[in-house]
Formats: sequence, structure tokens, C-alpha cells
Amino acid sequence: MAVVEELLREENNGSISFGNHKLEAKAKVEDFEHCGDLYKVKTFKTMTKLEKNGMFVYESVPGTSVINFEETENGVSFLVEAAEDAQITVGLTEDTEYEVYVADQSIGKMKTNLSGKLNISIELAQAGEVSVNIAAK
Repeated sequence: MAVVEELLREENNGSISFGNHKLEAKAKVEDFEHCGDLYKVKTFKTMTKLEKNGMFVYESVPGTSVINFEETENGVSFLVEAAEDAQITVGLTEDTEYEVYVADQSIGKMKTNLSGKLNISIELAQAGEVSVNIAAK
């Protein structure tokens, strides 16, 4: 999978792709309109962060490249790539239980905290792109 050279783009299937885990310097795109919402991404090799309408959506440490990020009322799904293992936080519905799948394998049920954030660690070093699907139970 290639990094997202535009830093943030709309895909033909209605999803978005963002982030560039290979950048040496910080870069950002603001006021990117998609489906009536305004997105902002900040990215480089040590961090990637996505906001929608000023609200938290996604953050990774170190930086990641995310393809086909799609939010539904039941959760999120995306493909992710990075040079090393990553800690990923996604913004979901607060105090809700989700089933988390990484590379099509369930890693278990997790519950969001009162701010709706869910944290997962993903082994990405030498893995190429890895699918992530987080669905409400």
C-alpha cells in the first residue's frame, strides 16, 4: 500500500484515506469537506491525527497511513500501515462495547470510556497493510 501523498483524500467508495507515516516533518490539511463534514489531518512519522468538525476521530503513535476509513453508526473500518507497531485510538460512542477485529481475527470485546475513546495496539512492523474493523455489540 502506498502512503497517502495528498495527506487526506476521498475514495470512490465514499470512504476517506489519510496520513503519511513516512513524512520527516509535520504536515496538515484543514477544512477538507467530505459528505457535509469538515476534516482536519495532522501527520508525520511519529503521529497521525484526524478530526471531524473539530471533534476527535483517530490518532496513532507512531504515524500511520490509513486507507478506506469508513464510519458507520455501528463502528469503523479501515486498512492501516506503519513502519512499526502502533497504538491507535479511535473516537466512538461513549460507554459502548465493541468487537475488535485485526487482520480478520477477533482480538476481543472492548468498551469505550466515558469520552468514547477506544485504544488498540496493532503489530504493523513488516506487516504491510492490516485491516481493522470495530463493530458495536
